[in-house]
Amino acid sequence: MSHHTPVQLRSKLPDVGTTIFTVIGQLSAQHQAINLSQGAPNFPCDPQLIAGVTRAMEANRNQYAPMTGLVTLKTLIAEKVAALYGANYDADSEVLITASASEGIYCAISGLVHPGDEVIYFEPSFDSYAPIVRLQGATPVAIKLTVPDFAVDWDEVQAAITPRTRMIIVNTPHNPSGQVFSRDDLEKLAAITRNTDIVILSDEVYEHIVFDGLKHHGMATHPALAERSVIISSFGKTFHVTGWRVGYCLAPAALMDEVIKVHQFLMFSADTPMQYAFADYMSDPARYLSLGEFYQRKRDLMQTLLAESPFTLLPSAGSFFLLASYEHFSDESDGEMVKRLIVDYGVATIPLSAFYTDGTDNKLIRLSFAKDEATLRAGAQALCQVKPR
Repeated sequence: MSHHTPVQLRSKLPDVGTTIFTVIGQLSAQHQAINLSQGAPNFPCDPQLIAGVTRAMEANRNQYAPMTGLVTLKTLIAEKVAALYGANYDADSEVLITASASEGIYCAISGLVHPGDEVIYFEPSFDSYAPIVRLQGATPVAIKLTVPDFAVDWDEVQAAITPRTRMIIVNTPHNPSGQVFSRDDLEKLAAITRNTDIVILSDEVYEHIVFDGLKHHGMATHPALAERSVIISSFGKTFHVTGWRVGYCLAPAALMDEVIKVHQFLMFSADTPMQYAFADYMSDPARYLSLGEFYQRKRDLMQTLLAESPFTLLPSAGSFFLLASYEHFSDESDGEMVKRLIVDYGVATIPLSAFYTDGTDNKLIRLSFAKDEATLRAGAQALCQVKPR
């Protein structure tokens, strides 16, 4: 039984309720559907990581870590970024370990965006960006990526910038489309932001999941962008432990100071035993450098298994997602299609309209291939049975 309150409430996020993700989760559970919806692995992490956490706990590493993170872990991150992207970050003042990439995104927006500011971001998008901006009393400005290639129209970005534009949020590799930035994208972003006070918040949680020999064109690879960027990454995505909730931020010291101020009062520090385990584990770079190849095999398997399905797959250049189009065989909304797939075929996916604030429906669904082979085969088999409507 729930409690009554006499308090009159005024919600800061009145339109945020049960998301489509929750609805799909409940419907999937009810129908015991194969889970191709959630962007989280269903296979185990490396046992050595669990051993590392256990060792840390048994060695009584169970109290607060330093506020900005374990020095050894921050140093390894700075070394990794220097080796891969050619950017030198000071481990002491320019690297922050956060309690999830999501916390890093929150701290960056909260610390750097003020009431009345505008923040440009791109849709379809990860669902947390706009609500966090609104919580600061700022205005999110959505620009739609082109369909079906999910590219940024930089002329449109230039036209959207006003004197109130404080931040541009980018995400590469991109969730949900699986597209990645090119060197040309970086040059255009640098040109647009030159001689401004615009901060770039770059969500790069899939930085190591890039396919077909492509390079990750993150902000750290471009000196002029690195100077104005807060870069976010995720140990959870990289090492198959999304539930451990540890990520990190990189930023020039003056920007990082403001991010840290929020982190200090939001979390103070990220989980201690996990930081020790990641520091041990990262000492072998092969453990993250092999990730693109690992997920490319899953992507390729999924593409092969779905070749005979009625769906048309869009190319995926990174992340662990594929988009599938059905507009050539059905005029159902993507929400209806997703529900029909769960109820009639026992397979759960996500409608792309869930990633647009205005519910734009391009007749596309998102599949996650961060699954073991048995799940991918079963999910693909179900999708191959789908009948036109």
